[in-house]
Amino acid sequence: MGEPEKFNEKERVSGEVIRSGPASPTVPVLPTVNPEVEKQQPPASKIHPAFYVITWITLSSSIILFNKWILDTAKFHYPITLTCWHLTFATMMTQLMSRTTKLLDGRKTVKMTGRVYLRAIVPIGAMFSLSLICGNLTYLYLSVAFIQMLKACTPVAVLLAGWLMGVHKADMKVLFNVSIIVLGVIIASIGEIKFVLIGVLFQIGGIVFEAVRLVMVERLLSSAEYKMDPLVSLYYFAPICAFMNFCVAMVFEIPKIQMTELQNVGLWTLLANAVVAFALNVSVVFLIGRTSGLVMTLCGVLKDILLVAASIAIWGTPISALQYFGYTIALCGLVYYKLGAATIKAQFSDMGRAWAEYGAKHPALRKLIVIGSVILLLFIVLGGLAPTVGYDSTYLTSVIKEGDKAPNQN
Repeated sequence: MGEPEKFNEKERVSGEVIRSGPASPTVPVLPTVNPEVEKQQPPASKIHPAFYVITWITLSSSIILFNKWILDTAKFHYPITLTCWHLTFATMMTQLMSRTTKLLDGRKTVKMTGRVYLRAIVPIGAMFSLSLICGNLTYLYLSVAFIQMLKACTPVAVLLAGWLMGVHKADMKVLFNVSIIVLGVIIASIGEIKFVLIGVLFQIGGIVFEAVRLVMVERLLSSAEYKMDPLVSLYYFAPICAFMNFCVAMVFEIPKIQMTELQNVGLWTLLANAVVAFALNVSVVFLIGRTSGLVMTLCGVLKDILLVAASIAIWGTPISALQYFGYTIALCGLVYYKLGAATIKAQFSDMGRAWAEYGAKHPALRKLIVIGSVILLLFIVLGGLAPTVGYDSTYLTSVIKEGDKAPNQN
């Protein structure tokens, strides 16, 4: 009697095997695979997606406020040098992470050659550098609130750049939809109290360069062999961008920098600034992997609103009623353009059902929320229509001084 026949543990079981049990013994069963050797699914992440959302919003808002503080409040008027420092730090960190972590393993699937690097990565890096330089120069002239309002035009610029570069076909219906964003930004610009033309031109330049960069990246990533997440992209773009920024800074800024200016800002402050900027790029990778496009769009809108509020709270930025109105139109147009009517309608339908279910379970709380919302809305509207109450500090000081002098004269 020979040895029993050996089978591969992954070998499919023949369809002629008879199933035990009450079923007919003559009916063949479908081929199966040994369940013990099936590939196990990776464990789901224990971290709630809200953590990644909050982290991204916090870091994204922090780096904008941080840059504004360094360049304007701390009087370090060297935006190109600051950008160069960010990119140099990002280069060092991505090189370190590629050797010590798995976050950059995606680069192994990218077929990067010297020819591709020169023809694709270098031009994109040039656009990236110019957009960062113009964006940081804007902080010297405009408020954070007004900058965020102007940035609402970025999707419009990307759309037009895609048409001009032949990546997308022109669509007049889409152009009409995004015109709502442009209209809102124009209204907000008219209502801007501290309008500085050179600052607006720098911001427009930054938006144009960023739009061209995004279209070039889209064209590059259209090939499956060049798919890259944001962190892998930074791994390739940061070195060339840092070099370009350094060359420009050596001509225009670095010879003018004084040691007292560096000491005034603080080396630890600059290090913390670079860490926050790099952490933002890392957070984007996790945010994309854990959330949907809808969540990212709404998070971006929420971030912009929070930045406007932070600008008002920290620097006392004056915002006119016309700006509020224009920015609201721009944000609504932005959400409509990115999500589409069908998605928005579906979301409102889901919200309506959830609100109805909540009202059925908690009728008293629902009424309280409605009444509170109406009161809050009336307070905001009446507060906006009411005349501004304030005082002139110079006038008040002179009145106090005159009051002190009166008794002495008697």
